[in-house]
This record gives sequence, structure tokens and C-alpha cells, in this order.
Amino acid sequence: METSVFITFIVLAAVLVGLLGLFLVKGRPLTAGKPRREFPADRDADDLPPGAPDEPGGATLVTDRPEGTPADLDTQAPDVTVDTLEKPEAPETRLARLRARLVKSNNIFSKSLLALLSRDEIDDDVWDEIEETLLSADLGAEPTFELVETLRQRVTVEGSKDPERVKAMLREELIKLVDPAFDRSLNVKNPGRPSVVLVVGVNGVGKTTTVGKLARVMVAEDKDVILGAADTFRAAAAEQLTTWGSRVGVPTVSSEKEGADPASVAFDAVEKAIELESDVVMVDTAGRLQNKANLMDQLGKVKRVIEKKSQVDEVLLVLDATTGQNGLSQAKVFSEVVNVTGIVLTKLDGTARGGIVVAIQKQLGVPVKLIGLGEGPDDLAPFDTEQFVDALLEE
Repeated sequence: METSVFITFIVLAAVLVGLLGLFLVKGRPLTAGKPRREFPADRDADDLPPGAPDEPGGATLVTDRPEGTPADLDTQAPDVTVDTLEKPEAPETRLARLRARLVKSNNIFSKSLLALLSRDEIDDDVWDEIEETLLSADLGAEPTFELVETLRQRVTVEGSKDPERVKAMLREELIKLVDPAFDRSLNVKNPGRPSVVLVVGVNGVGKTTTVGKLARVMVAEDKDVILGAADTFRAAAAEQLTTWGSRVGVPTVSSEKEGADPASVAFDAVEKAIELESDVVMVDTAGRLQNKANLMDQLGKVKRVIEKKSQVDEVLLVLDATTGQNGLSQAKVFSEVVNVTGIVLTKLDGTARGGIVVAIQKQLGVPVKLIGLGEGPDDLAPFDTEQFVDALLEE
């Protein structure tokens, strides 16, 4: 009797433990939002139908927004509060500061060139020196010959050796070369949907840093921004981008797995931006060497997959100004793959020469829209033609 009671007790205890375990599994709080989604093993991101709601996936929203801000994908708990968020510098104040830096780092135009043009007698040898000076400023062969010919005609006709008048002539011609007719504004004002910005470039030019700095520019303009960490091949790239975003309360969509499909992450970032009704989503991509056809194809794929969800409004090519004319071949290849709409020129200080702005625009027919002149978080500003030329000529 005692044995049967004991056995009955054991059975009841086992049943209770099983029920309790089932309750705990069913009642466990789920991570907010949609479950993590992956590509089927036999399916590629390019096979997705337009606007497919359940594909692609595998991305996680890593958000460091203040409490109360909506974010309903898998999240890491934010550690920042409104009080700890940085306030980015306004774009208008950046221009003046960047111009001051450009004045210090570029003196080829303000000293060498003006000195040559102000000589009492400007013969063929002097014009040859002027030509060499412009070429050394990375202006490029065609723009250099065009500028020298125009200046030669004007100096001959006017016959003025007054330094201020010569400087005024040079300023007028440089502004024409830099081309104020270009629309340098970012296409990030699309009512009813997020504007999509794709950022591309080779390794080492500072794409991820540029995306982070540009996010600060957007926040300073009161835009709601989401970042997409589609550079899934470089170790810590997503972490770096997340850190940039967290400083100003901008969330980052990234993959939990290194080496994940970049197109999947890009798609999820755009999808999340649409869901949260953000103003702008910026997608950081892996560095692509222009002689690696498969990598360039991968970049084209990222753009195509994004376009299954939304139009790509801006493709910004990040170039290192210190590479000079070598950057032109990079720019040409990228423009063929993803239809570049604007240039971000970084490191336009130190050994860089301002003439590269003209050379790039002449070759691609694409405007320089942003320039960077330092390592600080707010050392990126919209490009302004007249302020740029004035900085080149300021002594």
C-alpha cells in the first residue's frame, strides 16, 4: 500500500514538473518585434519578389535610443539617456571652421599661383610654371589647360598686374571650373517614405566613419535616421557604426553573424525605416576593390535588393582626397556599377590638393556634395562652391 502511494506521488510530481516547464516556456517574454529571419539555403536575395514581407532577414536592430523611442526588432538594451546624447554641430558653423582648416592646408593657389600671375612680365615660361602649379594641385590636365588658356587671354586683354585684380580673375575662373550650377543638396526630402542613401567606396577611405558623421549632420537638421550595417565582412564594422549612431540616438540595423549577406541587412534596414516612418536610412557597405569583379557585382546586388523595397535616392561615393588622381579610376568604376549621385571627399587637408574637386567632377559629371577636413565627429560639412574657392585663395 505504501509502495503504491509512493509511486502515485512520484507520477503526480513528474506531471506537475512537466506542466510547470510547459508554462515557463510558453510564458517566457519574447524579444520585442519580429523573429529573426534567414534566407532559405537554396534561395538568393535577388530571387525575392518586390516588397516580399518575409524575406530577406537575419538582421538585428541594435538601438541606443532614449527610453520610450519605438524599436521593435530584436534589441540590445540602450545604456544612454537623453542627457547623455551628444548634440551635433550645425552644418552652418561647420563650414566656417572647415574653411579655416582648408586655408591652412592649401597654399598652392594663394601663394604660388597668385605670385606668378602678379609678375610684371608674364612670358611663356611663367605660363608653363602656372600650368605645372595647377597640375600639382590635382586639378587634372583638361581643367588645367582650360584655366590657363582663359587666364592668359584675360590677362593679355586687361593688361592688369594688380594682385587684387588678378586674384579676382582667378577666383571667377575657379568658381566656373568648380561649377556652381551643380545641385549639391542631398536628396533626403521624400514625404511619405524614408529616403535611402547608399554609401560606397574602396577599403580605407573611411566609409563607416563618414556614415556616422553624416548621421550627425542629419540629426542636427532634426531628421529621424536609421543606419544599416551592410559591411558584414570587416570585423567590428557593425560595432563601429553602432557606436557612432548611439552617440546621437540613432539606431543601427545589423546582422548577428559576421559574413552574413550584405543585401539581407540592407533590405532589413530599409524595411525597418519604413516601419518606423523614419526620414532617412543610410546603408554602409563593405570596401570594394575596383579590380575585384565579384565584389563589385555584390555591391550591385545590394542596390538591386534594396530597390525591391524602396527607391535608392542617393549613392554617395567616398573618396580619399590624398589619393589624388588615383581616386578617379575608383570613381569611374563605381559610377558604372551603382550610378553614383554624389561624392564625399574626405581628408581634404595635409597632403591633399583642392584641385581634385574639379578633376572628379569633370570626369564623372557628378558633384562633390560633402567634404571632410579632420578626424573630429563634426568634421564633415556640405560643400559650398564659393566658400571652397575663397578658402583656396585666402592667404
